[in-house]
Amino acid sequence: MKEYAHPDALVETAWLAEHLQDPGVRIIESNEDVLLYDTGHIPGAVHIDWRADLNDPLVRDYIAPDRFAALCRKNGISETTTCLFYGDKSNWWACYALWAFRLYGHERVKILNGGRDKWIREGRPLVREKPVYPEASYAVPAERHDKEIRAFYEDVRAFLPTGGPLIDVRSPGEYTGELLHMPEYPQEGALRGGHIPGARSVPWKTAVREDGSFKSADELSQIYEEGCGLSADREAIVYCRIGERSSHTWFVLSYLLGHRKVRNYDGSWTEWGNKVGAPIQRP
Repeated sequence: MKEYAHPDALVETAWLAEHLQDPGVRIIESNEDVLLYDTGHIPGAVHIDWRADLNDPLVRDYIAPDRFAALCRKNGISETTTCLFYGDKSNWWACYALWAFRLYGHERVKILNGGRDKWIREGRPLVREKPVYPEASYAVPAERHDKEIRAFYEDVRAFLPTGGPLIDVRSPGEYTGELLHMPEYPQEGALRGGHIPGARSVPWKTAVREDGSFKSADELSQIYEEGCGLSADREAIVYCRIGERSSHTWFVLSYLLGHRKVRNYDGSWTEWGNKVGAPIQRP
């Protein structure tokens, strides 16, 4: 049986229950619904708002390194702190926050398997008290690691002629161009529907079970390696609508299967579907 490439990056709820007071672990909740944290969260968890905390308000980009360092200090996170992320939507935004932390070089990261819903479903405690931690020391990162794990529009255009694996993790309706967003969401955000030419449709939820936890390494290998031709040393790019669902797939490929050259195109369909002159394919 195949094992996860980086098993330490994924923890179960029972493990977290035993480490709620671990001073070396900072629990971080990050949700699509930014109001959810206030209704109850895992004891000791801090809240990181994917939009307000991680995104620059004036430029479609992530915050500068000095603001990232300030965010960490405020939440009692140092360079040696293990950041354990969890959230709603089977950890879409938790994986997105983890990916953003990796952009700044923070390497000690984990995901709670099954996320917020699994914790609640098991009857584990939630609290409303917001923890306050002593300000930590966190040096301003010298650089962001965009080139390693992030793809920009120009990178994707240059990638197309290679025929390399390009994975569209959106819903089937978005991939075909029938929808501009998931079925239950307002159909807005892009002027054109379809997918990037050559992209293969592998919806993000293909990687998880009904309870939101990740499938086994064998199952994931069958989906992405046998089914799509991805491999540990082959370059691959994943995308969705704004980069959060594809962060989930990026985590699967990078941490659970150990692929070393996977980049997340966070501009995704909101950029490609609006970009003048960008080629679009529809089946």
